[in-house]
Amino acid sequence: MTDRELFDLAVKAAGNSYCKYSGFSVGAALLCEDGEVFTGCNIENGSYPLTNCAERTAIFKAVSEGKRSFEAIAVAGGADGGYSDDCYPCGACLQVMSEFCEGDFRIILANESYTLDELMPKRFRL
Repeated sequence: MTDRELFDLAVKAAGNSYCKYSGFSVGAALLCEDGEVFTGCNIENGSYPLTNCAERTAIFKAVSEGKRSFEAIAVAGGADGGYSDDCYPCGACLQVMSEFCEGDFRIILANESYTLDELMPKRFRL
């Protein structure tokens, strides 16, 4: 699967976003090592701390289905359906990624891609 195809799946997932408070929809597409893809969207809540990001939604879906090996995640986010700007994962999402992914795990955005090591070089590890 190409990076563009994975990003397009993230854009499609953003269409399911529940973002009635911020108006900022986010979608993620997680590529497993075996080629399977899990998508997720952000799900907001009136009690803001209970909001869940698209990246964590995709990862939690995959892990709940027994997946533990991941190659890349594409993230698309924006207001009013525009996904041409990079939408970086938050620190909580990067920390969850670091639980399941190595430093060379790829994070694909609209215009660039990074490794987990590049976006979170000093992450918490037990």
